[in-house]
Amino acid sequence: MTSLTQITLEVTDLAAAESFYAASGLGAHVRLRAAAADVPSEGFRGFTVSLTVPRPADVRALVEAAVAAGATALKPAAKSFWGYGGVVCAPDGTIWKFASSEKKECGPATGRVERLVLLLGTADMTATKEFYVAHGLAVARSFGRKYVEFAAAEGSVTLALYPRRALAKDAGVPADGGGAHRIALGGGTARFTDPDGFSWEPGTETPADTQSHAQTPSRTAGV
Repeated sequence: MTSLTQITLEVTDLAAAESFYAASGLGAHVRLRAAAADVPSEGFRGFTVSLTVPRPADVRALVEAAVAAGATALKPAAKSFWGYGGVVCAPDGTIWKFASSEKKECGPATGRVERLVLLLGTADMTATKEFYVAHGLAVARSFGRKYVEFAAAEGSVTLALYPRRALAKDAGVPADGGGAHRIALGGGTARFTDPDGFSWEPGTETPADTQSHAQTPSRTAGV
């Protein structure tokens, strides 16, 4: 079974991005590399990176740390239909979502991340789902044209699909955007590009290695 083992963000200012991800504590979950200078990116990039955590206090701690490091709050930490969540935009333009299924206060922050989820906004849910199945990913959950989640090996990134406009609305940003996605997905042994233009490249590390690379993982849509 193919799994998503690593996420690489392509940033225009590598030094600034390294500083933000080190200060915010989010760097343990992604890789960074310089973006091609001649490839523009405008507006919504069609994806969000989500961390599922145990408690509301964990959500607040992540939002506060990200904002203190330079992120912009798109949705303050608060109760939601699905639980408790918040959304921020990193200085490099990546949208991060933090969510807990717990709505009630149940103690101090644990500092634990239960899942790392990459949500891709799609133009045609059926076509993109079939594409990924053909490339070796197994569907774990599917709600018609509303949401698809693929099975993930232990320690890997969970990949999920959501309609592009719905994903942008959920993140609190306009759906308009174009140019480079500024993200590369790592896993498997082949290079390919999905129907929405997201590029895959062969994975080069084990999931455990990937989690610690940068410094030195329930459904999260609906925050």
